[in-house]
Amino acid sequence: MSRLVVVSNRVALPSTPRAGGLAVAMRAALKEGGGMWFGWSGKRSDEPSGRLNVQQDGNVTYCTVDLSHDDFDAYYNGFANRTLWPLLHFRLDLVDYSRETYASYRQVNAMFADTLVQQLRDDDVIWVHDYHMIPLGERLRELGVANRIGFFLHVPMPSADLLSALPSHEVLFAALSSYDLVGFQTSRDLERFQSYVRLYGGGRIVASGLMETAAGRQFRAGAFPISIDTATIAKQAASAASRQSVQRLKASLGARALMIGVDRLDYSKGLPDRFRAFERYLERHEEQRGQMTFLQIAPPSRSEVPEYQALRRELEGLAGHINGRHAAPEWTPVRYVNRDFSHGVLTGFYRLANIGLVTPLRDGMNLVAKEYVASQDAEDPGVLLLSRFAGAAMELGEALIVNPYDLDGVADAIAAAHAMPLSERRERWHAMMKRLRHDDITAWRRKYLDVLESL
Repeated sequence: MSRLVVVSNRVALPSTPRAGGLAVAMRAALKEGGGMWFGWSGKRSDEPSGRLNVQQDGNVTYCTVDLSHDDFDAYYNGFANRTLWPLLHFRLDLVDYSRETYASYRQVNAMFADTLVQQLRDDDVIWVHDYHMIPLGERLRELGVANRIGFFLHVPMPSADLLSALPSHEVLFAALSSYDLVGFQTSRDLERFQSYVRLYGGGRIVASGLMETAAGRQFRAGAFPISIDTATIAKQAASAASRQSVQRLKASLGARALMIGVDRLDYSKGLPDRFRAFERYLERHEEQRGQMTFLQIAPPSRSEVPEYQALRRELEGLAGHINGRHAAPEWTPVRYVNRDFSHGVLTGFYRLANIGLVTPLRDGMNLVAKEYVASQDAEDPGVLLLSRFAGAAMELGEALIVNPYDLDGVADAIAAAHAMPLSERRERWHAMMKRLRHDDITAWRRKYLDVLESL
């Protein structure tokens, strides 16, 4: 059996206190047959990048590399998060077109590859994750690595015309052809990538999911929607109901309904639009006035980036404005919390919430939507409001699908969710939960690796 080598920007070490769904899936895959997880250590150093740290945990080896402060600023804060992130989320207005950070991005990827190649075995199967590592496979091929190498893009794939706005886009995205299998979240992302290969990449589509470069190299691509550990989250949410923090939240609501949003503080999540849509709901549906509290949890992220600092200030201003106009002495419409909570507590909050509001302007998948559904009480489930621009909307069609740019539409959907009868809520929830049980995180990674290993 081949050894699995996982490569990602960040590595969830065994000591990581809060491991997300992807980390759980990768650890399970690595432990099945033994493997290695390789990536950045999360440490910044005054020394040059490249110091290797090795840690063993059972049959899994964790190899991490430190980055210098300059490389972190240019590779991670720079090209990855100020160029690729907005580009891949359809925000050309926020793209930083710096050629200097692009050079550092390629240099750091080359360093990762040069370090990784010394740890590889001939029969390893290599699985590279996300936009931080696009050129890694190409560099491994240059170093003579003939192993099967797969790549999975966790974020959206925009249209060919948007990708072409990036200087040197031909060189960067041509690197994806070095992989044997390129995975996307949705069939829509796959179609966009195939269009790019045909229109700008100089290649051709041999068949759906099979492409050939101008040089004649064939490689495969497919849609592999990522999911969650459905059974574990359902169990965790049920037990979380007795947690003190969940009980305190429940007591504070009184008889009012709870609507919840949980997102990283990021402009792709559409948070200002969401706040404005909630205010529109308060204005358009006076018959429900005072019946609902909106809790938005938005932990800060990338706080060094000016766009994120401005977003935080905007949300604080909107929350204050809405509460100033609509609050009553006994009721605060918006509770805006700019901090993180443990995953166990969050699933308890999800279970308590009558409405889950997930309205990103663009999202590769959005696992909060799936976790909200998995956390519900089967006897009295809540209603999921989901943006049509989240990848999850292609799987969770029984949610109330909304256009996050249509504030009146979102406002009316909130009112409809609040008034939805129990029979309809149960019917919608059972259909979504059945799908989530079948297509969970284990099914996702097995499906991808089965295809990669068969090539």
